[in-house]
Amino acid sequence: MEKESIFSKEEYARYSRHFILPEVNVAGQEKMKQAKVLVVGSGGLGSPVLLYLAAAGIGTIGIVDFDTIDKTNLQRQVLFSSNDEGKPKAIQAKQRLLELNPHIEINLHQIKIDSSNALEIVKGYDVVIDGTDNFPTRYLMNDACVLAGKPNVYGSVFRFEGQMSVFNYQYEDGTFGPNYRDIFPEPPAPGEVPNCSEGGVLGVLPGIIGCLQANEAIKIICGIGEVLAGKLLLLDTLTLLTRKIKIKKQADNPISGENPSIKALIDYEAFCNINAPVLVKNTQHVEEIDVLTLKEMIGNKETTLRIIDVREPYEYEISNIGGDLIPLGSLDKSTIEFSKNETVIVHCRTGVRSTKAIKKLQETYSNVKFLNLKGGILEWIAKVDSSLVAY
Repeated sequence: MEKESIFSKEEYARYSRHFILPEVNVAGQEKMKQAKVLVVGSGGLGSPVLLYLAAAGIGTIGIVDFDTIDKTNLQRQVLFSSNDEGKPKAIQAKQRLLELNPHIEINLHQIKIDSSNALEIVKGYDVVIDGTDNFPTRYLMNDACVLAGKPNVYGSVFRFEGQMSVFNYQYEDGTFGPNYRDIFPEPPAPGEVPNCSEGGVLGVLPGIIGCLQANEAIKIICGIGEVLAGKLLLLDTLTLLTRKIKIKKQADNPISGENPSIKALIDYEAFCNINAPVLVKNTQHVEEIDVLTLKEMIGNKETTLRIIDVREPYEYEISNIGGDLIPLGSLDKSTIEFSKNETVIVHCRTGVRSTKAIKKLQETYSNVKFLNLKGGILEWIAKVDSSLVAY
């Protein structure tokens, strides 16, 4: 008896370019239609991933995202338009993807994925694609995939450079490849590695890396090609140079090593020291000041106040609140002098670079009172002066 096709006439036309590929053909397209792929994050990486998985005919796509669309997203998050500003990303993504391909199903997980729900969500999918931009969630997704036995297609971008790999891939002999903890056993210290909102990112870069992530997912599902497991791909868009770094499984990996200590999901914000205070000389905390208090201080002529802006010159040109511009990278060369009697407010875009700047300054000027502007100039714009340009 002839097998009944799972494709409609319209689908045969839609996926015709796949059907004529010997490596994919009808069998591969059936695997894609029956596959379930979870995409964590629908932003810079998630946008191209979702678009190409939907277009390719992945039968069920899960989207994890509880964020809303901001104007600053539109430079790279190509799923969304200017009319979507302020709307939930997951809902707008689903609408856009079903317009692209009505023959697929979209599951929405409009929640913050964490230790209480990640494992249950991951278990319902065949492949997980990590499009997140923070370390707690990366470690969370890695560990959830290892515990659930799912492949984790990882991607990361910063400024002009991107990287990707397939973690926890199951080989034909049943063994699993390296995972995120084999190459990044410990997270960096808070503030040590700036995110894209602090350091910037070339708009097309997440598009490139996201497309590569979608490509790996399709290869895994169809069982074709050489999956990027056990290797980390590095891409520099300024030179178009790529490198592949071999990743070896580590015996002391706490979740997949010889004597694993992690057998359930943990508190990943605590693991990454997200709420830990930033220390200066291991004894002092970096003191902060909020923007409303600074506004009052500026209006108080009796206060001896000085503002230091440690952003880059081009950032200062976009928006500034006055003060002396001394970029973070130029602090060591600066001949600036401070008085014991003045209060020095140090700020940047969000507060990360200014924290580092204060740590450097206090090594030289131990008697000067430095205060970090909490939330940086973006907080100032949001709560004090909305006429300035938020970038």
